[in-house]
Parts: sequence; C-alpha cells; structure tokens
Amino acid sequence: MTKRVLLAAPRGYCAGVDRAVVAVEKALETYGAPVYVRKEIVHNKYVVETLSERGAIFVNETDEVPEGARLVFSAHGVSPAVRESAAARSLDTIDATCPLVTKVHKEAVRFAKDDYDILLIGHTGHEEVEGTAGEAPDHVQVVNSPDEVDQVTVRDPAKVVWISQTTLSVDETMETVRRLRERFPSLQDPPSDDICYATQNRQVAVKKLAPECDVVIVVGSANSSNSVRLVEVALQAGARSAYRVDRSSEIDEAWLEGATTVGVTSGASVPEILVRDVLALLEGRGFDDVQEVRTATEDLMFSLPRELRAGLKAAGADDKRPHKESRKELPLA
Repeated sequence: MTKRVLLAAPRGYCAGVDRAVVAVEKALETYGAPVYVRKEIVHNKYVVETLSERGAIFVNETDEVPEGARLVFSAHGVSPAVRESAAARSLDTIDATCPLVTKVHKEAVRFAKDDYDILLIGHTGHEEVEGTAGEAPDHVQVVNSPDEVDQVTVRDPAKVVWISQTTLSVDETMETVRRLRERFPSLQDPPSDDICYATQNRQVAVKKLAPECDVVIVVGSANSSNSVRLVEVALQAGARSAYRVDRSSEIDEAWLEGATTVGVTSGASVPEILVRDVLALLEGRGFDDVQEVRTATEDLMFSLPRELRAGLKAAGADDKRPHKESRKELPLA
C-alpha cells in the first residue's frame, strides 16, 4: 500500500513575514544586541525563540523599553497611540508592519475622515485588529464572525463600509459580508481586497489537496490566525481530519493510523525548516512519496523598512538579502 504526502504550495513565509524577520536579523547584525521588539515579530514560536537567542528582547508595550533604545514594530502593525508612546520615550523605531496591513490602516483613516461607520471584520484582541481599529477608534467596530452581524448598529445605514484583518478565512469573511449587506444594502467594499494574497493562496492550495487526504497537518503556532484558518479550511474542503502543530514532535502517531494520504502545509509565518522536519518524520513512518500540489507561484518581495535601510546605508552595510531570481523587489516609502 503506497503511502503518500501531498505537499501544499505555496506554503510558509509570505513577503511581509520575510521582511519583518529579516528586519530584526539585520538590526541585530548592524546595531548589536539588544534590539527590542514590540509583541511577537510574527506569530511563530520557533522564530521568536531563535531571534531571542540572537539578542532580540520581546516586550508587550513600549514602556518596557529603556528610553532611547531601538524598538521594532511587528509585522501586525500598531496604532497611532503606540507610535506616540514610542516617540515620548525617544525610542529609535523600525517599522516592520506588513505593507498589506498598512494599506488597511490607510483605508480606515480615509473612511473615518469621510465619517463612515467602519465594520472591521476580524478577531478582537489580535494585534492587527488593535492596530487598525486604533487608527479610527470612534468609527470602527469589530465584527468577529457572521453570527455577530445581527448585533451591529450604525449611525447612518447609507454610510457604512467594511474592511478586514488580512489573515482571515476568505469564505467566512465573504459570508460575514453577505449578511452585513442584507442588513445594510448600501454597504461599501474596500477599494481592494484586504485579505492578503498569501493567506488566500495558502487556503486555495489546501482546498485542492484536502479532499484526497486522510489527515492534513498544518505547521503553525496557536496564535497564528492564518495557520488556524488552514485547519478549518482543510476540514471544510473534505479532509477526514486536520491538525495544527508547532513542530514535528507534536504529531500524534494515532493520527497516522490507517492513513494512506497525508496533506502538509504551513502558515505564512512558518520557516521551511519546520515543514522539512515534518516530512522527515512522515518519511520515517512510510510516507516517502511526496507530491507537490501547487496552485500559485509567489514572486513578491518587499524592500526592508525605510528606517533600517537608512541605518544600513549609514553603517556601510548591505540592505539586500538573498531571494529567488524570479522575485521582484518592491520599494516602499
């Protein structure tokens, strides 16, 4: 009996995560330890542990950082209040906010300026949602799921717009929007898709392989929204079972009993080394036929944060990093 692995592609690091992680690495190389980071730079245990070993110090708030020290804002973004707090402590900040998150922040600012009620589809308490809502706290209300739509109240049903967290389930978000539009027929869409390309691509790849899988293993941390969504998407798409693990050691042998096809993918904040460890474990259990299921090719790469590029230039250091020849680097202000 042939045992096979269907390996999703794309998987793992997206352009925003790659940019944020490299920003911390370059800051440590250039300025030396410690470099402070507000919250987790990305939602992955292994990445945070690795950077901590190299001298990064992760804090929850700016008041934990010594005055005048260097602080990196995570890929999830921050509110204006956090930026003001950092400035008040004379912190030398590096903004590693994903450019796709920044786009949503700008949408919130613009719609608030036009006095819209802004319905932010996302998860209360997630750093990205806190940062986006903080751009226009008097105009934004968070809608966690389709089931919360009935509780939404607005000032003027003719001036309502929705925006979203970038890492949500596409299907669930569209269901939330559908229900919102039933209540508010004049509901406006954001000018462009808020759910990021990488989140969508990883969900599409899982949807393609899931119907053939006895079990799908998603590599990613519990606080990684897009990783958790991949488990849900796999089950909804027909996988018999699906589980999330931080690393291969968390795989329960019972999951593999009687299985002939295992799907493997990883969230957008997961380094490939963790996926390779899972594949090695599966190979040791007889799953040695690995077939890639590719639904898209990603060639996007963001340039490093502006403040860091300036610092690297002043130090005579290189601001480039190795990347696939097919990738294109997008300069950002």
